[in-house]
Amino acid sequence: MSKAFTRETTPAPGQDDDEDGPALPPLPAGTRNYMTPAGYARLRAEFMHLIDEERPKLVETVSWAAKNGDRSENGDYLYGKKRLREIDRRLRFLTKRLDIAEVVDASQHHGSEQIFFGATVTYADASGLERTVTIKGIDESDSLAGEVSWISPIARTLLKARVGDELKLVTPVGVETIEVVEVSYPAPEASG
Repeated sequence: MSKAFTRETTPAPGQDDDEDGPALPPLPAGTRNYMTPAGYARLRAEFMHLIDEERPKLVETVSWAAKNGDRSENGDYLYGKKRLREIDRRLRFLTKRLDIAEVVDASQHHGSEQIFFGATVTYADASGLERTVTIKGIDESDSLAGEVSWISPIARTLLKARVGDELKLVTPVGVETIEVVEVSYPAPEASG
């Protein structure tokens, strides 16, 4: 067998064994994958869409393309096989993440001034500049929307703090003092 088809290194724990591109950072060892109910629903919906809709259609296309003769020059076949590998890789990733998911309803802390997972926190730096972040799961945070992962340095600094607390945030340029200005949580849904 050609050396090109053998694996010389083993993947790190928590890393997919055939990951080709950039991936989300691995979860800290031994932890659950904390998620909001909306984040869990979004990942579950993506999983179901891939397995129930996209993958079966692609398998049908690849099967049709395979019947059309020379596979080495058949674009539908080559692209389809590549896309199937991508879908299967994503399905494995989603399965692993959903298996260790722990859904946390942040509304149970509504009215609290202490910072827990799911909190929206406004903090001020030494110059008085205020920033607002929402602490979410690693698979659902979006920095452009002001959401940070619960394992990020800012979230880890903020967790368990209360309004008025002064904290030391370690940044690449040094230690910065920040003060918690406001903490809020989503309102609990009315049960009817």
